[in-house]
Amino acid sequence: MDIATRVHNHNWRIDPIVRSLIDTDFYKLLMCQSIFRNKRDTTVTFSLINRSREVRLADLVDEGELREQLDHVRSLRLTRGESTWLRGNTFYGKRQMFRSDFMEWFEALRLPPYHLERRDGQYELTFEGSWPEVMLWEIPALAVLMELRGRAVLREMGKFELQVLYARAMARIWEKVERLRRIDGLKLADFGTRRRHSFLWQDWCVQAMQEGLGDKFTGTSNCRIAMRRDIEAIGTNAHELPMVYAALADTDAELAQAPYQVLADWHEEHDGNLRIILPDTYGTEGFLKNAPDWLASWTGIRIDSGDPAVAADIAIRWWKDRGEDPTTKLVIFSDGLDVEKIEELYARFNGQVKVSFGWGTMLTNDFRGLVPDDALAPFSLVCKAVSANGRPTVKLSDNPNKAMGPKDEIARYKRVFGVGEQVAQDVLV
Repeated sequence: MDIATRVHNHNWRIDPIVRSLIDTDFYKLLMCQSIFRNKRDTTVTFSLINRSREVRLADLVDEGELREQLDHVRSLRLTRGESTWLRGNTFYGKRQMFRSDFMEWFEALRLPPYHLERRDGQYELTFEGSWPEVMLWEIPALAVLMELRGRAVLREMGKFELQVLYARAMARIWEKVERLRRIDGLKLADFGTRRRHSFLWQDWCVQAMQEGLGDKFTGTSNCRIAMRRDIEAIGTNAHELPMVYAALADTDAELAQAPYQVLADWHEEHDGNLRIILPDTYGTEGFLKNAPDWLASWTGIRIDSGDPAVAADIAIRWWKDRGEDPTTKLVIFSDGLDVEKIEELYARFNGQVKVSFGWGTMLTNDFRGLVPDDALAPFSLVCKAVSANGRPTVKLSDNPNKAMGPKDEIARYKRVFGVGEQVAQDVLV
């Protein structure tokens, strides 16, 4: 694949940004099935949030082009081959992960309408409707905006300039691969769909990881790439579930139990498989301190905010206090990773726990320093559930700079979940 030539000749009508409804993260489909079963009548609003306000997306990305790409996403339906793959493939050792009733619904789905406005150099992009439908906008919306921003920069570059740019970016990725393959026992997956440079670039990065890392590379979160490259689709669940469940709680007591109800429903949905805890939505330490005993037997946890070493140490102590052997448990690090942090965390925790990594933006969008003014540097763009049945959602995180929600509700959630002082950390991506 000559990516530079494809970029130079770009015509979105034959090379759209989002090519399929399964050009999304695997955990979105797993969560969607659970929501379809348990909360399908919930009305949810998702909204684009640009944490990097200095990146003025509405000044960079043409509104007409953005609407064309979003409208194209709305035209997509599941193909027969994609349906066959989801229905018949084995995921995490289980055949028929997706039930027939869910698949029939998914096969008929077209994504619901969007609402787009320009304000103060940014796009206000929102989606409102039934939770199982609206949630599937998150990943394509992010992928479209990230790639359109990249295309706006690349459009000003000549053919040979583009070839040099991609050659340098490829060399950078390969240097990372060469460092990572020195780590004995490494287990690493691609988690880079939502803030990738482009689909073609993510696909190239996955192939480079396959060749360079061999069995150290465990798979990709991107379903379409997993299907095309015949590799494992990786994912479990995300903050979206506890955020919406919590918003639906009527009392403080119900609010305090909402994160655990999420996992009780998850356990029932997957017959005891996919037992990975994401504990940081309302603070890792408080979540584990108040967790029911049955959660201690789960496979492991994913760490996605705050100081990852601190969170891992908290989890290790929690397992020991509950009579579990931490060396049998899996810790998945997935926040803001690059090679140096992967090397550091592996060296510190290998042998204490089973260590794995979900490598995101710095795998699929590391063009830092490769163009003038660093105009292709990755930035922090998210699309989050902001309300459920008219009630605002809240996320506290282990990093207060990632907190979201109305101030009074943030204060209430901190009180209910016993969140004290937190250490703020820069949000890079």
